[in-house]
Amino acid sequence: MKRLLYAFFALLFNLSRAIFPLKRGRVAFVSMHNEGLHDSLGAVMEEVKVRGYETVLLTRRDLENVRTHPLHTLRFFFVGAHKLATAEAVYLNDNFMPMGSLRFRREVAVIQLWHAEGVFKKFGLSMPQPPEVRAREIAGNRKLSLVVCSSKAVAPYYAEAFGVSEAQVRPLGAPRADRLLRPGAREQAQKALFAAFPALAGKRLVLYAPTFRDADGENAALLKKIDPAAFRTRFGEDAALLVRLHPQIHPADRALEGAADVTDFDDVPALVLACDALITDYSSICMDFALLEKPCVFFAFDLERYKASRDFYFDYASYVPGPVVTTFADALDALSRPADTEKLQTFRAFNFDYFDCESAKRAADLLEEAGS
Repeated sequence: MKRLLYAFFALLFNLSRAIFPLKRGRVAFVSMHNEGLHDSLGAVMEEVKVRGYETVLLTRRDLENVRTHPLHTLRFFFVGAHKLATAEAVYLNDNFMPMGSLRFRREVAVIQLWHAEGVFKKFGLSMPQPPEVRAREIAGNRKLSLVVCSSKAVAPYYAEAFGVSEAQVRPLGAPRADRLLRPGAREQAQKALFAAFPALAGKRLVLYAPTFRDADGENAALLKKIDPAAFRTRFGEDAALLVRLHPQIHPADRALEGAADVTDFDDVPALVLACDALITDYSSICMDFALLEKPCVFFAFDLERYKASRDFYFDYASYVPGPVVTTFADALDALSRPADTEKLQTFRAFNFDYFDCESAKRAADLLEEAGS
């Protein structure tokens, strides 16, 4: 079914491309990862709007709501394909599987922003993939004009992951980081979070944010790995444990007494800004905490099993910006100790070159470069 939908979208795109002229000033944004747009794609889209461009947005939600909102899906295929085919530039935040069959005009700039910063666990063509998925990614990546990344040091890894030359990778900084570094951002984030969870106000906030596993049984067991009662005993009523599960984790029972479930609070940057420390495993959310120089603890109880299925660009234990533990009790001990600032700063300096809140502007400047 997916292959038929990809082919149908490509057919409509290629028909529009053949019939209609390019619409100058139209820029398309394709969001297959973060429909809330709390990422680099959203940051660049706002900057492009300020510059007077017409913006077109295609999101994953239109495809997922085919049964409840069939008009959205029809709009995605017919209107979306047409506007994408007539845009003078396209920004993406993830792979878009029909891409390999889309015949873009030579003058159209197709720019991959990705949805994460830096390099941590392997992604794209750097990781094992089923042959069909790999073939689609390779075909889609051939349509890319440029790839944006957060630092010069990580550029070679982005070239490998997307199968492009290093000359096509631009280390312009992470546009999504602009909001995190902006003065007053923490106060605004706290206001939004405390409006949704008033009981958290005034407390030290520790976020537990594990990534997903390939096996549903392993995902379901993640909540059993933490002990909110032990957290409360250790840190008292002045601290709170927040839990955010990955969107791909859907446990049958999500009830967790003694912790705040913030999974449905979809503004992840606001969570990062409002929280004081992080417990994670292999999630790239650690990039944001390191950017803000906040303590991170890595609860890697199944590291060898995870490495066998996904693996990392560097040795996990020596690379991550914080202590690695295998039990929740050890995680609490690590939170009680001062952070290893040297390790954190090394990680931060490797993955980020810019701290000036201008990365979205640099990414939007690519429009002028493409049009020159």
